[in-house]
Amino acid sequence: MTRIQQSRGAAASRILGIGSSQPERVVTNDELSTKMDTNDQWIRERVGIAERRFAGPDETVVSMGVEAGSKAIAASGLTPSDVDTVIVANCTNTVPMPNAAAQIAELVGARAAGGFDLNAACAGFCYGLASASDMVRAGSAERVLVIGSEKLTDIVDPLDRSTAIIFADAAGAAVVGPSDEPGIGPVAWGTAGDLAETIRMPNGRHIHQEGQSVFRWATTKIAPIALRAVELAGLTPADIDVLVPHQANLRIVEAIAKKLRQKGAREDMVVADDIVTSGNTSSASIPMAMDHMRAAGRVHSGDVALLIGFGAGLSYAGQVVICP
Repeated sequence: MTRIQQSRGAAASRILGIGSSQPERVVTNDELSTKMDTNDQWIRERVGIAERRFAGPDETVVSMGVEAGSKAIAASGLTPSDVDTVIVANCTNTVPMPNAAAQIAELVGARAAGGFDLNAACAGFCYGLASASDMVRAGSAERVLVIGSEKLTDIVDPLDRSTAIIFADAAGAAVVGPSDEPGIGPVAWGTAGDLAETIRMPNGRHIHQEGQSVFRWATTKIAPIALRAVELAGLTPADIDVLVPHQANLRIVEAIAKKLRQKGAREDMVVADDIVTSGNTSSASIPMAMDHMRAAGRVHSGDVALLIGFGAGLSYAGQVVICP
């Protein structure tokens, strides 16, 4: 009988390096208040944001992804030619073809690498990370560059205070490679498609979200999913050093952290709060928050981090990782 040979991959996978990119232009709450009925206090009280970054005309999903990806490759101690697959998570690329991954692969120097985009909105990075980990362990890839890159200002109505105060532009990236010991835990993921209409693009141009509905869902449903990711990794909440939720809203982040501490997470667990100075950058928020925390000395190599992404779809995904 004819038999098809199966590839065999690494015993385990881990994150080898991370990187991020943000536009130079800082947009404060006071600047936004000159364009719409809002003010600094109102924005801080509701979403916890003090400032965010907006990309210029020449800054794109691809260009920001190239910068973040190049930094992640350098941080991993690899060369671009060592990367054999590129995954780009995004929901804001306004041109469906060509995909961002093929362009980024070429521009970072990972020429001829396999490449594809995926769209799980704000959960996209965690979906990409899970896919990359499985690919490395299955043997279909050896080193994968996973990027979350978003230019949300392309799909936000600049006069809609329900979205314009929240969303921003950025990219974050990680290189996933082989490991003798597990560095990326099993993913806990799923969807709540019955709530898909709470975040949508009704006119095909601008994002709209039912803020209160999303807030209630995130503050009640995401903590149990995060705890499931911890359980799948064979750990307890007390083992978690760092919590990196999607940076959707500071009140949501704080609510998730509070519920995890009620279930045994330590009081000294470091909680990402990149939302304050970066805004909501969708799939870029988790890797960028990790990179900023690393640069600030708030997290260290070997720390156990719990990542949990959630957003439009409604899609969610989380896993435990060892910080590079």
